[in-house]
Amino acid sequence: MPDVRVYPDSEQLTRAAAHLFVDLAQKAIEAQGQFSVALSGGSTPEALYALLATDEFASRVEWPRVHVFWGDERCVPPDHPDSNYLMTRGALLEHMPLPSHNIYRIHGELLPEQAAADYESKLRLFFGDVPAPRFDLMWLGMGDDGHTASLFPHTDALNEQTKWVVANYVASKETWRITLTPPAINAAANVTFLVSGEGKAERLRQVLKGEYQPNELPAQFLKPINGNLLWLVDTKAAALL
Repeated sequence: MPDVRVYPDSEQLTRAAAHLFVDLAQKAIEAQGQFSVALSGGSTPEALYALLATDEFASRVEWPRVHVFWGDERCVPPDHPDSNYLMTRGALLEHMPLPSHNIYRIHGELLPEQAAADYESKLRLFFGDVPAPRFDLMWLGMGDDGHTASLFPHTDALNEQTKWVVANYVASKETWRITLTPPAINAAANVTFLVSGEGKAERLRQVLKGEYQPNELPAQFLKPINGNLLWLVDTKAAALL
């Protein structure tokens, strides 16, 4: 069983996540002068970003030393309501003293393969000549179907071994997504899932305690090679554990 921390409700879950963000940011900046974080979309992360933007937490982070990335993005323009970037910008980024060159958005308005190649080139420029990117923190959610980032069940991206970023066609949604690959995510120093709500309870039980079948439950693919895997969940999501 991985490290699973259960909180009474979504509010306390969000506060725990904010404290973790601040702690990891402070340690990374002290150790190496910068903090790289890959963010995720969704309602639970949005609450986290809004909390981080409050004085209580924002004042504890040297934001000019924070570098913001994303784990995935929908193939939409940055002003589209479905854009992960747009949500993050409204909840957090536009409230923080972040230099524009510290924000590395995925250009979902490009053709899918072009957007993936563009984002991978940004990552390789930032992280340098290394086998995989070493994010200080990778935030992830988990969908009702067990997907995470835009790694959906039975999609081609699950089998990618060399690229850091791919365009992934999701037939169930009839759409393209841009996503980090399992090797890229598993290279992070800290991989943290945020999961809340009773609708996630059965799938969370399957992912954590069920048979290992990652093509069916992509969240099972994520096992950091040399990092920490942490699940932050509320009591409703953890009801069947």
